[in-house]
Amino acid sequence: MAGKIVIALVVVVATFFIVVATRPAEFHIERSILVGTPPAVAFSQVNDLHAWAAWSPWEKLDPKMERIYGGPAAGPGSSYAWKSESGKVGQGRMTIETVDPPARVIVKLEFIKPFAATNTVTFRFEDTTAGTKVTWAMDGRNGFMGQAFSLLMNMDKTVGGDFERGLVGLKAVAEAAAKSAPVPGTAL
Repeated sequence: MAGKIVIALVVVVATFFIVVATRPAEFHIERSILVGTPPAVAFSQVNDLHAWAAWSPWEKLDPKMERIYGGPAAGPGSSYAWKSESGKVGQGRMTIETVDPPARVIVKLEFIKPFAATNTVTFRFEDTTAGTKVTWAMDGRNGFMGQAFSLLMNMDKTVGGDFERGLVGLKAVAEAAAKSAPVPGTAL
């Protein structure tokens, strides 16, 4: 009888490993919103990591988290590291790698805790007749633990929901900024 139990456990564990191994390793999460400003206004809120506190969905989860800014005030090389003891936002670092004003910002996103991961975050700002289409995307690669975790949680739905909340916040902040002090060269 014990032999059958061991064989059954081996089969269950092997099946689990096979199922996890067949999960996609690459992922892409993307959400967009229309912002009633020229691209330069929304771009300025993303290109300056200090401005994220006003619209990032994670900033509100732990107001006591430790924040450290580095490099220039905005643009390539500027960085933002965070550490949360509450367990709600973990620990990590963002570094702006590439900017194409006012069309694109690319950020290297490094998670340290609770799980180590490095992803690429891209913000695109597309001028339209109705304003600016802002797209927030994240691309990365899951290791075995990430693939296993994806069996339990829909990352696109969870992180995508955070992106949606952040984009709504970004829209509000950018539109308020445009009303109070338009960016030079951007007539509304």
